[in-house]
Amino acid sequence: MSAKVENLCGLKREDFQTTVNGKQTDLFILKNSQGNEVAVTNYGGAIVAIMMPDKDGNYANLIQGHDNIQDVINSPEPFLSVLIGRYGNRICDGKFTLHGKEYQLARNNGKNHLHGGPTGFHTHVWDATRMSENAVVLKYTSPYGEEGFTGEMDVWVAYTLTDDNELVIKYQATTNKLTIVNLTNHGFFSIQGIGNPTPTIDNIICEVNADFYLPIDETSIPTGEILKVEGTPFDFRTPKPIGQDINADNEQIKNGSGYDHNYVLNKKEEGELSFAARIKDPVSCRTMEVYTTEPGLQMYTGNFLEGIKGQHGATFPRRSAVCFEAQHFPDSPNRSYFPSVRLKPGETYTQKTIYKFGVDK
Repeated sequence: MSAKVENLCGLKREDFQTTVNGKQTDLFILKNSQGNEVAVTNYGGAIVAIMMPDKDGNYANLIQGHDNIQDVINSPEPFLSVLIGRYGNRICDGKFTLHGKEYQLARNNGKNHLHGGPTGFHTHVWDATRMSENAVVLKYTSPYGEEGFTGEMDVWVAYTLTDDNELVIKYQATTNKLTIVNLTNHGFFSIQGIGNPTPTIDNIICEVNADFYLPIDETSIPTGEILKVEGTPFDFRTPKPIGQDINADNEQIKNGSGYDHNYVLNKKEEGELSFAARIKDPVSCRTMEVYTTEPGLQMYTGNFLEGIKGQHGATFPRRSAVCFEAQHFPDSPNRSYFPSVRLKPGETYTQKTIYKFGVDK
């Protein structure tokens, strides 16, 4: 007899339990006082469910993921709603220089390094501590030289689901040697609800609090310019449907195969927790707001999703999700005028990003 599933997401803990390199994987279902849920596994910190109601009180899962550990491990999209490190986004040629020494990282995205490499943070089993019904803390020690990065780094990530339907992600990292760090979560959000097939995000209304963005070359590396969004398809300062300009005859849209660009968030001061973006599904009236301490926000519209299979028979076609990856800018180690991604011994890297869910009738 199968165990009774006593949660909204229909995920079973035993389906997420295995041993990888001698470490136990598990599923943690966070619940708040409203009975809403976020489900996380300690394999790569993957978020596999966000259960929130629509305007009529009907629940759906708002994030793309898998319903068992083997599918998480073997996902055709390795970065599907996982923790990213040591370096989120791209580094040109996989090279950077620290203290006059050049480091070579894996080239796993054409000639560039992407998201910490093929065995980045998304492929490791994190040590998990359940703090309460609504919070879990994950810890990982990244060894010296992992994926080519210098220094041993201790990383903590806390997931909390508040009673205000906020998924709060707090990050901390320390190192024993000068290194670079750029952490993020690569949530693939489908606030219309996942399904078979999951609907496109074209009609999702989007707002991004940024006057500037970073243009990219044909390999998705920033050109080094910081351009105004005004008069371009990248202007989301006034809310508009994501699909409105996603196929515009525009070199930058072509370079990203849609939106896959880093926004320079409007900030009054460095490191402040401030509003970054908001999306709304006009059908279900669900909303999601993003707040972050980070200077940048990568907006990616699932341009390379190819109909992969997800939770409970759902499928994820092209452009069925939008990612808002709060982070420092891509290729920052090679751009001295971008906000620094260096971390020294004795310093603590911190980040706080909030994904707040609601209904706006």
